[in-house]
Amino acid sequence: MTILVEIILLFLQIMWFAIFARAIISWFPIDQGGPIVRALDAITEPILEPLRRVVPRVGMIDITPMVAIILIFVISAALRSGLSTGV
Repeated sequence: MTILVEIILLFLQIMWFAIFARAIISWFPIDQGGPIVRALDAITEPILEPLRRVVPRVGMIDITPMVAIILIFVISAALRSGLSTGV
């Protein structure tokens, strides 16, 4: 069971990095059709798109990446505390 939790934690860490990178890249005037941007979109959109249905925009700002990162942090912390307590 520990290996499965470690794999999930690794996946969550990769998703955190991808969402963070996508948010940072969106601030710069680079080609949004480039291969890196398209790859980050493909990786992160399955998580961000359902959140966009629930989380409203704040003016012109899309806060779903921030909400997704917070959720990933909470899930990771819960999994780590379960590992440390032996549950």
